[in-house]
Amino acid sequence: MDNQPKSPQLQLELRPEVAQGSYSNLAIISHSHSEFIIDFATSLPGMPKAQIGQRIIMTPEHAKRLMNALFDNVSKYEASFGVIDLGGGAPPKPQGGFDLGSFGPFGGSKS
Repeated sequence: MDNQPKSPQLQLELRPEVAQGSYSNLAIISHSHSEFIIDFATSLPGMPKAQIGQRIIMTPEHAKRLMNALFDNVSKYEASFGVIDLGGGAPPKPQGGFDLGSFGPFGGSKS
C-alpha cells in the first residue's frame, strides 16, 4: 500500500476565446537579467507591419523549460512525421527580429 502523500493535480481551465488560438509565423525574443519576453506576431504578404498578437513574459528558468519542452516535442514530431524542412519560403527577418529557424537544434547554425 502506498503511504506517500499525493501532490494535488493541477487543474486547467481552457476558456473558449483562448481555445480558438491565434496564428503566429514570427517570434521576437528579448531578455533581461530576470525575464524573457517573447512577442508572437503575424507577418502577412502586402502588409507593411507585422502585427504582435501575444506577448509572453517568463522567468529564465521557465524559458529554459519551454525550450526543452519544444525540443522534445519537435523531436517526437519528426520521429513520427519526418524532418521539418526549413529551406525556402521563410518571410524576411524584420529589424531586430529573431528567426527561430536559425536557432540551435532546430536546423540552424550551431556556433
